[in-house]
Amino acid sequence: MLLSTAYFPPVSWFALAAKDFTLSPDRVIASKVYLEANETYLKQTYRNRCRIMTSQGVEALFFPIIHDGDYSITKVKVDYSTPWVQRTERAIASAYENSAFFTYYGDELFSILDSKPERLWDLNLSIIRFFLDKIKIGAEIFPTASYTPRGESSRLYGEDFRDIIHPKKPNTVLEDLGLGKEYFQVFKQKWGFVEDLSIMDLLFNEGPSSIIYLKKLP
Repeated sequence: MLLSTAYFPPVSWFALAAKDFTLSPDRVIASKVYLEANETYLKQTYRNRCRIMTSQGVEALFFPIIHDGDYSITKVKVDYSTPWVQRTERAIASAYENSAFFTYYGDELFSILDSKPERLWDLNLSIIRFFLDKIKIGAEIFPTASYTPRGESSRLYGEDFRDIIHPKKPNTVLEDLGLGKEYFQVFKQKWGFVEDLSIMDLLFNEGPSSIIYLKKLP
């Protein structure tokens, strides 16, 4: 499985990460997820933005970057010259303070943002690992060794979803996995159910049951 790095990735990203994860009474087989570590940073993608549901509807959260002329995805730095961390935490708390599980996970999640990792790659990886752990998705994360064009990547990394999950390009990942279903959302009565928001929307609303939404368990 080959994916691009993402900031608070959408539900479909984690559904793919969980696809090959096998959980049974006698064994656990972790899925292997390769993150593209040799691409160039692309603007207006999930690499530094996410989507949450608020009382005003869907809101995009993002963080600014510093590139110093080098747009390599593992070299791009996070720009902390503006108080975006505080604004982001306020927006998340406002959106999910009434969800069932925000109080269980919010402080620990915010501690990742408060630690201010220097690079985009490290910030995203810490967030990804947090959600894999809390949702109990058995997945091993590996960076790619070199850039492989689409069509050639499957030989090394399996299915290639690098360009499939994009904020401006609807995808059918959840439906293709048989996961096109609804779960509880705080503002569902006001806005209706919105599919494929950031994974935090699922975890804060469903807690430990998130894995049931993401994976058809035996």
